Amino acid sequence: MMEWYKDKKLAIYFNSQPIVKMRYPLPSMTCLEKNAILKYPFENKRKLDIKLLDFKKNKTYKFSIKENYCWDGASIPRLFWRDIGPKTDPKFLIPSLIHDVLCENHHYVDNDRHFSSCVFDALLKVSKVNKCKRYFMKNSVDIYQRFCKW
Repeated sequence: MMEWYKDKKLAIYFNSQPIVKMRYPLPSMTCLEKNAILKYPFENKRKLDIKLLDFKKNKTYKFSIKENYCWDGASIPRLFWRDIGPKTDPKFLIPSLIHDVLCENHHYVDNDRHFSSCVFDALLKVSKVNKCKRYFMKNSVDIYQRFCKW
């Protein structure tokens, strides 16, 4: 496993470098296929095994993201694109991939919403997202998850 991030609170390991592809609608596709691509334009092109270490709770979480998993990128409202960046910003792809999988599968981290937000923040840090944007993104995601009862 390759170390992606590590500090005093948590560590993130991947079995290999993530490969992400942008999906595009083609004229030959059905309306249903085109709509699916417009809703989830990104695709994970390699099976990823992920290990997360929570040093505060002394816990290890392991899960996999299947090859061809599709997601929508960072869920940034258009209103904030000028300040934060568009949802398609390459810096946001790996953090949004991992975070979306954790949001869809709360049990991967024992339903620990706060830990998933910290993982998201760490991945944004690795992607060189500045501190102010990271703070806004992490807290926005955390507040939204609370609102959605996670």
